Amino acid sequence: MKIINTFNEISNKELLSFHIPSLEDMSFRQKLLADEETMAYNAKWGGTIEFPREEWEITYKRLINENDKNFYAYLYSNELKCFIGEIGYRYDDELKEFVTNILIHAKYRNKGYGTISLSMLCNVAKQKGINVLADTIALDNPSINIFLKQGFKEIYRTNDYILVKKDLL
Repeated sequence: MKIINTFNEISNKELLSFHIPSLEDMSFRQKLLADEETMAYNAKWGGTIEFPREEWEITYKRLINENDKNFYAYLYSNELKCFIGEIGYRYDDELKEFVTNILIHAKYRNKGYGTISLSMLCNVAKQKGINVLADTIALDNPSINIFLKQGFKEIYRTNDYILVKKDLL
């Protein structure tokens, strides 16, 4: 198990760590994507996502690599001794930006983990020389507030999403 400690406690919240998953750890991602409440934000695009065992290795190789075009990890609660979500960024060729991925399991939402993990992700990206992070957030997704509180700025809206960006310099 590879744990990366990049962030200390904020506002008395427990310490979170990044865990670079093994191939077998993809079972957590499978459960996360299959959870209806966790994936409710994705209802407009189909809700839950099937992630069968046969796709783990291909997805793993895409997510976990040594280049600086992406970063992927699980969020691990040192207090609860379990994974609570996934986090990362990847380079999006269409947007020509590094786009975030933060997914907190529904039972751990509204406890400050999104705010802490987004701050952690910004720190990792900055350490890797990335100047800007962006995200496309569904119009009805309340997580937009986390991004705005962390200094992301709304760039534009479509009928489906809001594009936000943050300068990490």
